[in-house]
Amino acid sequence: MDKALQTMIANMPEKTGKSLEEWKEILKTEVFAKHSEAVNFLKNDYHVTHGFANSIVLLSKEEKHSDQDLITNQYLGKEALFPIYQTLVVRLLSFGDDVKISPKKDSVSFIRKRQFALIKPATKTRIDLGLKLKGKPLTDRLENSGPFGAMCTHRVRISSIEDVDEELMDWMLEAYQASI
Repeated sequence: MDKALQTMIANMPEKTGKSLEEWKEILKTEVFAKHSEAVNFLKNDYHVTHGFANSIVLLSKEEKHSDQDLITNQYLGKEALFPIYQTLVVRLLSFGDDVKISPKKDSVSFIRKRQFALIKPATKTRIDLGLKLKGKPLTDRLENSGPFGAMCTHRVRISSIEDVDEELMDWMLEAYQASI
């Protein structure tokens, strides 16, 4: 953090009436679609100058959401898919102790040395499972990676726990084994 920003944070309680942590708590109570909406909220409702408002919003965004928060947010409005997600996670983790889970804003990656699987709640009724299976031919079920682009080579659409069958397990294991 540069010296000017440290000075701004140190002066924040005197100049704005609240510490950075207090401002962060206030921002957590609101939902903003854009950065500028949050800045304007602080300027209009709390009479914070633009420089302080902009810094408060930027510093609030830097806080990482917990992995669980990221996953929970992915399934808001898609709660019926969560048992499928949990089933996939259990199966993917069963391949070895070296599997790491890396949640992002809209998906969860499964990594060994490289990513080998990706789970994304695509719609309210479907999860897309991306797999890295280089050279594996496409089938009706094992599709082109589609929206995953280069992150995965294939995609499987999953609408129920029954879709997590032996064939899918074999593909997931193959992707895991190839990721060393």
